[in-house]
Amino acid sequence: MTQGWGLDYNLASQMTDRKILIVDFDAASLESLAAIFEAYRFRVIRATDGQSAYEKFKEEKPDIVVLEAILPKVHGFDLTKRISEETHGRVPVIIVTGLYRGPQYRMEALSTFGAADYLEKPVDKEKLLRAVMNLLSEEEEIEEDLPSADQVIDTLSRRIKTQGLGTQKE
Repeated sequence: MTQGWGLDYNLASQMTDRKILIVDFDAASLESLAAIFEAYRFRVIRATDGQSAYEKFKEEKPDIVVLEAILPKVHGFDLTKRISEETHGRVPVIIVTGLYRGPQYRMEALSTFGAADYLEKPVDKEKLLRAVMNLLSEEEEIEEDLPSADQVIDTLSRRIKTQGLGTQKE
């Protein structure tokens, strides 16, 4: 069964209770973006400037952020870098912009500011939705693949014991 733009309903249902922070200075654009994700059961957090977006980010701890590059108070590129650095890249940020067009801006956003993706307006809704869902799915896969701290300690302890590390040869 499909919903909306041809995406699998089961995948969408997995996004229930995921939080997305959407930031855009333009109210119509903000609501248009929010509607995309509300249809897929995301809990949408809205902000219209970079400063309030950062405050909501700290308070709400969203799973992913979608923001316009041009924002009042704190520029979108600066906000992207701050979020990327503070979370060590664990919270993906997708920049959606109508002003900065071209591959040079995309490359700068991805390499310098730590954006996970970069899309130009008018945004392809299906492409944006797929990007968000793929990033969130990758995040879950990475978390599933990582051993727990206890598993790492146990493994290292066994290696140290079996290899006799820590004993000095004379």
